[in-house]
Amino acid sequence: MTTSAELGLPAITVAPGGVATTTLTVRNDLDIVEAYSLEVVGDCAAWTTVEPARISLFPGTSETVTVRLAPPRSPAARAGEFPLGIRVLPAERPELVTVPEAVVTVTPFHELQAALAPRRRRGWLRGRYRASVRNLGNTPGTVVLTPGQAGEDLRFRVTPERLRLEPGESAELRLQARTRKLIWFGKPAAWPFEATVGPQDAPGGKGPDGKEAAGAAGTTGGGTDGTSGTAPADPLTAVQRQRLDGEFIQLPILPKWLLALLAALLALLLAWFALVRPAVRSSAKQAAEQAVAQQSAAPTPAATPGASAPGAPTASPGGSPGGQSKPGAGQSSPGTGGRNSGPGGLAVPGTGQQSSATIDVQSANASSAVGSYQVPHGKVFDITDLVVANFQGDQGLITITAGNQTITTIALETFRNQDYHWVTPIQVAEDQAVTASVTCESPGTPASGKQASTCHELLNISGALSDIRQGN
Repeated sequence: MTTSAELGLPAITVAPGGVATTTLTVRNDLDIVEAYSLEVVGDCAAWTTVEPARISLFPGTSETVTVRLAPPRSPAARAGEFPLGIRVLPAERPELVTVPEAVVTVTPFHELQAALAPRRRRGWLRGRYRASVRNLGNTPGTVVLTPGQAGEDLRFRVTPERLRLEPGESAELRLQARTRKLIWFGKPAAWPFEATVGPQDAPGGKGPDGKEAAGAAGTTGGGTDGTSGTAPADPLTAVQRQRLDGEFIQLPILPKWLLALLAALLALLLAWFALVRPAVRSSAKQAAEQAVAQQSAAPTPAATPGASAPGAPTASPGGSPGGQSKPGAGQSSPGTGGRNSGPGGLAVPGTGQQSSATIDVQSANASSAVGSYQVPHGKVFDITDLVVANFQGDQGLITITAGNQTITTIALETFRNQDYHWVTPIQVAEDQAVTASVTCESPGTPASGKQASTCHELLNISGALSDIRQGN
């Protein structure tokens, strides 16, 4: 006593997207009423159903149910042969389970999805594109990208030449379109083209080199084993070639506005050499000739009585016999002679020598320091130039004095270099000093970039250092 089950067809063929049915007959050979659960097992279980999925049988009776196979039209339903089993499980006597089997053949189908990006490219000589391809069929295949153009203005290169795709797999093909010559001037040129994506053995197709692909319908060629024969036309692959439209916009090397600019520049250059340059040279020549004529016509100044020519001996009021004295040996006349240097007497004319001195003052933070230069005994110093250098950018105060006279007081943060010049010199008598008094509030940062630890100022004084004649 057992349970028996049998499928109506031992072999079933079904196309993806279609429906195929068969029957399952279950017989109860037990002496009890039995309920049976019907469950699909195997690779076809995802898209196979049993209607109804549960039945009850009296002893010695049987019932036939419908088995419905509906594989989807997608890569999930792979092409090929797959086992189909229906497990018949008794509720009361589960040990008497039985699984009738059949073979299901899923037929192949081909479907490609392709897109060209970008559809339009701009460039001087070439454009690069990407063709994305996805295999939506249920069987592996090799696809090719076949570009073409109505004329012979473009040349194409496809990388890789062939692409092997599994069901559901996607990949990219790289396409390059190149023109045969450059456009130097003028308007942009538009070159439309087509790129066809399809199986390698699709009828009527062409390979990447533009030649007719092997296996095209109506052609006879050698087989893979070297024999000759006619390749059969496959109606499924004949409709799978997808056309992609693209365009390459070739730009000129030199645009129109550049030509106009070059023409304007050339016109300006010609105008300069033809008109402006001769006029400028003529005006400059006339101005030079006029200046020379004015200088030639100017009268020579007459000699003033009692005035000596440059380099001549200076006449002294009580002069020596002959009315002449050695240069610098006579006493200076009022208003033009030596300057009063204080209790030390008068400066001796002709003894002055250019001299300069530098006072270096360094003071710690929040402290003061004084630097000085003392005029030698028997000398008088006529200061004409003074330069103060605050090269660190310190903050504080500096006071400059000459003898008992304060020349200036300056805030250090207001300058880096400060200079003074006098037409009438500042006199410093013998044994007196020029001092620089610095009060440091904050040391600055020199060019090295590291803040200094002390304030540092330099004072340079320049002028004439002359001998003095002591009073009687």
